[in-house]
Amino acid sequence: MPEIVLRGEVFSGTGKGKCFVDLPWVRHQLENALDSSPYSGTLNIRLKGKDIENKLILENSEGTIVAPQVGYYPGMLFKAKICSLQCAVVIPLVPNYPEDLLEVIAPVYLRGILNLVDGNEVTITVKV
Repeated sequence: MPEIVLRGEVFSGTGKGKCFVDLPWVRHQLENALDSSPYSGTLNIRLKGKDIENKLILENSEGTIVAPQVGYYPGMLFKAKICSLQCAVVIPLVPNYPEDLLEVIAPVYLRGILNLVDGNEVTITVKV
């Protein structure tokens, strides 16, 4: 299975990822796609240069669709790994969504498990 490698810098978000992951209809779809319950929140990664271009390739690939309820936008989900930890990249299909932002979900608190703080660089290997 082809892979795309993305590198970026960890940064603190606004908490919207947590609100989205905690929506019952989103959580249900994520659990089915990942075969596990996601941690309530996302790891935010800021991409630069070629990694933004690689994210655009990912956006044009076939991922698992997170189908929205009325009033929400869909998203795409791609299984991935950070170090040896299973995770997934979520790409919200929202107009004007920042092209340099990558959101990662996992069944564990990635910041804690990997001892990540804002400014740390991480590498995510995404299955396409």
